[in-house]
Amino acid sequence: MSTPRNAPGRSATHPADDAIWHRVTRELSDDLAADAPVRDRAGKAPFDEVARLQEAGLPALLTAPGADPRGTRRRGTGGRATDRRGADWRAASAVVREISAADSSVGELLAHHYVLSWSSRFFAAAAADGALLPLDTCTADEQWLLAGDVEPLRAESEAAAWPGLTLTPAADGWLLDGRRAFASAVAVADRLVVGARQGGAGDWLVVLVDPAHPGVFTEPGTDRVGQRLSGAGTVTFDRVPVPAAHVIGVLPHDEHAVTPFAALAPLALRLLLAQVALGIAEGALAEARDVNRAGHAGPHAVSPAGGPGSAVDPEPMATGDDPYLLLAYGELATTAHAASAVVERATDALARALETGPALTPEERADVAVLVAAAETLTGRAAVRITTRVLELVDGAEGADVRGGGPGFDRFWRNARALTAHTRPSHRLRDIGDHYLNGTHARLTLPV
Repeated sequence: MSTPRNAPGRSATHPADDAIWHRVTRELSDDLAADAPVRDRAGKAPFDEVARLQEAGLPALLTAPGADPRGTRRRGTGGRATDRRGADWRAASAVVREISAADSSVGELLAHHYVLSWSSRFFAAAAADGALLPLDTCTADEQWLLAGDVEPLRAESEAAAWPGLTLTPAADGWLLDGRRAFASAVAVADRLVVGARQGGAGDWLVVLVDPAHPGVFTEPGTDRVGQRLSGAGTVTFDRVPVPAAHVIGVLPHDEHAVTPFAALAPLALRLLLAQVALGIAEGALAEARDVNRAGHAGPHAVSPAGGPGSAVDPEPMATGDDPYLLLAYGELATTAHAASAVVERATDALARALETGPALTPEERADVAVLVAAAETLTGRAAVRITTRVLELVDGAEGADVRGGGPGFDRFWRNARALTAHTRPSHRLRDIGDHYLNGTHARLTLPV
């Protein structure tokens, strides 16, 4: 049953200081990893997880970077004065990846939050009126957790069959109506960032909505295969007022009017979700390694005399000396390293594109799109392969059975499958091949 969303209380923690944000992230990651299997089994809305994020200051840290517009100097978590806010793309990617290794649902939540914080950068350039809401500044100042999504541009036939969200002019702004599903944090977010079409036609407006309004109803996503704690759900908007001051930007209906810089928005989200997938793979591999290092050999431990599970050798060798186990870990570690290298290259390319800003050219955006597609494809395959193989490596190992309260390695596989199920590797590879062979640019519109 649909129920109005009530926001939990928030702490007043400031963004982590530059000198200690690595430690803050590591401490939070360790904290999340300690009870990740228990929380995954419970499958509750991530209010507790968000409280931990707020206490650490990560939502405020993970906003688009820039100087404090008020010209004031803040005190970071470590007490040192700073006149900067937010985190640059590389730093934010590192945070998302490390958190995802511990709890990929929380990593996905942070990925959506960070990309949405860039909305006023991506879409304000298309508006004739420059007096739009600076979302990154507001998010950092108010320490909001953002959720939502910007409606992709669709063909007219699709728009008629699935109209999405609409805005109707009102005296002091707009009225928002409609219903749509969101992948992350809608049950726990402080603000929603959504795209809606004016009167059902024309350009999309990107607007900020308070989910605590009585006209906003949230149905949490339940019985999910994986990513159970990401806070996914469906939201219904019933004549929700949107003041003109809460318009963040404009996404033109005409795809030829979409700037290459605005078209980075979907690439940014796809790449951060690739970081989440890579975090899943690395987290699964590290936890499996810890089990095997402890000497808890499963039924696949082998001896040179008798092979897997053989009774020929009454005293099997120690797990750490098992050549087949070493081979398996060598292959999986190499898979993770290869995916990491491609992701890092794409991360650097996107960071440079974001630094370029509105001056970004279509050619530069196309080069970034190819690298993101490659990163997305490789990490998706690596995450599924590694998490599947890890289940075999720890099968029967002491403490590895989720039913007995152990680490629950099945959650890594379920999370990897849920995260990557919507991607289409064949489409990505086709785009890469078309660009490599023919120099074709990917479309600038937001993909469906």
